[in-house]
Amino acid sequence: MQSMMGELPHFGKGNFPIARKIRAGYFPHMTEQHRDAFVRGLKIIMDAEQWKMKPLSLAAGMGESGVRDLFRHESSPKVANAVALAKAVGRSVDEIVQIGIEGVIEAVAGSVAVAGRVGAGAQVDLVDAYEKGDGLFRVAVPEGVSPRGIVAVEVEGDSMSPIYQPGEILFYSREALGVPSEAIGRICVCEDEAGKAWVKIVRVGREEGTFSLISLNPEAENMHGVRLRWAAPVRINLPPEYVRRID
Repeated sequence: MQSMMGELPHFGKGNFPIARKIRAGYFPHMTEQHRDAFVRGLKIIMDAEQWKMKPLSLAAGMGESGVRDLFRHESSPKVANAVALAKAVGRSVDEIVQIGIEGVIEAVAGSVAVAGRVGAGAQVDLVDAYEKGDGLFRVAVPEGVSPRGIVAVEVEGDSMSPIYQPGEILFYSREALGVPSEAIGRICVCEDEAGKAWVKIVRVGREEGTFSLISLNPEAENMHGVRLRWAAPVRINLPPEYVRRID
């Protein structure tokens, strides 16, 4: 499918193209054809992933009525807004347009940004310096998995081998700070007080408020008496050979 980014830019609600050189103070809008497909695709995604209009508008950095106005055809979406909405639902603009054309969400796999790296033996500083939807790179999520609320990180180091190898992509969800009870005894992505990110088995420590981070590799050292800012169980993992980067 030809990318909508290559179309002649239009402005306002009409279909009156102006010169390709964008005048100061204006921003390119989507064509009517791509707008309709984008809106249909976005509606399909919202229904499937239980997005409401107001929360999605705010997640994309738009006004509270941004998505509502788009559905009512009261505004022609700027490309910048379409990109922001796409990032909020974990897809590209072209993917959403294609979903709108096909009429089914399964037609295009979702993707998620790899937010940073976690240490499986190696000490890795937590990287959280990307804008919403950005990251080191983007990867396709496994079939049947919604990208909504999912965070992806790349493994660095070998203390969790043979379960997780360097370059493996781990997916997790985290609602808030802290270590939930469901994280105890499970392989988790976690951040310690020093801002280091790890992938380890989390166990309760001897001293109150501390934890032991256990490696699966018998040659790697375990960590004891660690204070954690948060921990989240790994939900899905993709070995390096199954990782598909989205350019």
